[in-house]
Amino acid sequence: MLRQASRLLARRPRLAARTRPFSTDLPAADQTADATFTEAWSKVIPNLDPPKTPLSFMQPRPPTPSSIPSKLTVNFVLPYASALATKEVDMVIVPATTGQMGVLPGHVATIAELKPGVLSVHEGNEVTKYFVSSGFVFIHANSFADVIAVEAVPLDQLDANLVQKGLAEFTSKLSSATTDLEKAEAQIGIDVHSALNSALTG
Repeated sequence: MLRQASRLLARRPRLAARTRPFSTDLPAADQTADATFTEAWSKVIPNLDPPKTPLSFMQPRPPTPSSIPSKLTVNFVLPYASALATKEVDMVIVPATTGQMGVLPGHVATIAELKPGVLSVHEGNEVTKYFVSSGFVFIHANSFADVIAVEAVPLDQLDANLVQKGLAEFTSKLSSATTDLEKAEAQIGIDVHSALNSALTG
């Protein structure tokens, strides 16, 4: 058993040396794959139009520029709407679970999970702030950033009185909770309303 463990540990550096490239480092998908599929489909089922593949809905990925661009292109989407679509901005600050993260043009390719907090979009002297509940941010090497949030609302549309009321309600629910599920739901409510309160007061 110990001999096997030492052999596995000895192999570890070689495995670590092989690094996986980010998706933005990979070449864009070849459209000939769709053409090959369509041709094969026509031979088997000539009377029926071939189904659309994911490639037919995707735009070609912009290439990674040789120099750092002056603007960051941001897509900010929710399950039911698109808040920003290919918007060129100077910077975005996202509430990552590891802390506030500023994203500028030329940022290294990164994926980060979002926690309840304020997303700031900086464009010149203008700053637009949104409160996001959770989600992910995908930062690409070509100075594109995709922010996907479960829920978001402009900060100026939040009602401070309702936030305080909600915080008091969930605090009360936590103190009276008897099951683990009730405690977890109440704690989530407290975390979100605390973040809302901090966004409004800070």
